[in-house]
Amino acid sequence: MASAFLLFQAASITSLIGMTLGWRGVMTKYSGFYDLPTAWSNVFWGLLLGGIYASLTHNYILNPYLVMVQNETALEVNALDLLFICLVASIAAHMLLRRERVRSGSSQPTSGWALGLAIGAMMGMVHLYRVFDGYDTLLSLKLWVTVIGFGVFAPRTEALICSFHGHLMLQGRRWGAVLRSTFWRCSYVVMFSFATVDILAWVFIVPFALLIDKRASEWIWDSIPSEGKKRLRKMWARQIREKREAEEQTSAQA
Repeated sequence: MASAFLLFQAASITSLIGMTLGWRGVMTKYSGFYDLPTAWSNVFWGLLLGGIYASLTHNYILNPYLVMVQNETALEVNALDLLFICLVASIAAHMLLRRERVRSGSSQPTSGWALGLAIGAMMGMVHLYRVFDGYDTLLSLKLWVTVIGFGVFAPRTEALICSFHGHLMLQGRRWGAVLRSTFWRCSYVVMFSFATVDILAWVFIVPFALLIDKRASEWIWDSIPSEGKKRLRKMWARQIREKREAEEQTSAQA
């Protein structure tokens, strides 16, 4: 389609937009009531971990799969490679979320969301690069569906996994968190590889992400201290009263 540099820039910008949307959709709702500096530090670690994770999945999962599809050869993806990469990524995420500065504020879910957004953005960037590289024109509905899908759901899916991981850690289910994260990562790595060549994959990815997304607010809520929860309830109640009063004034003037 274009030079490698332009493809990389397009993939990077799309992934960063998706990462920003993921942050605004959840983290801004509770802004000021969780450890924001710790969350931002996990964005940095997420970019670092995500870069390694994305590179490994590209070399051992995505690239062999694309070669198989293009050459119509037998399956070349090793299931053990998939399991090992996802397990190592889950353990690495676990180690980052069990740091003292994270545990001291019970901010595993919020830090997990920030960590996951960064990891997912790197994953989405690698997949988008291969998607862009496979098209000769921008005038393709399939291309834009795939770009929007990766841009929005690659960061968000990983954020859901890491936030749920942090939620389980708050409940003391450490090994359960690692094993469940590994399972979900294996599932979405396979589906994202499939999505690079067939938009039918989004029929499975999108409903799952939207269904689980409703639980994200509960996980974030659990990480907020009791005093912060009281302040949030008062603030929301005040906002509702102000909105109702504004509506009544508008109705009276009409």
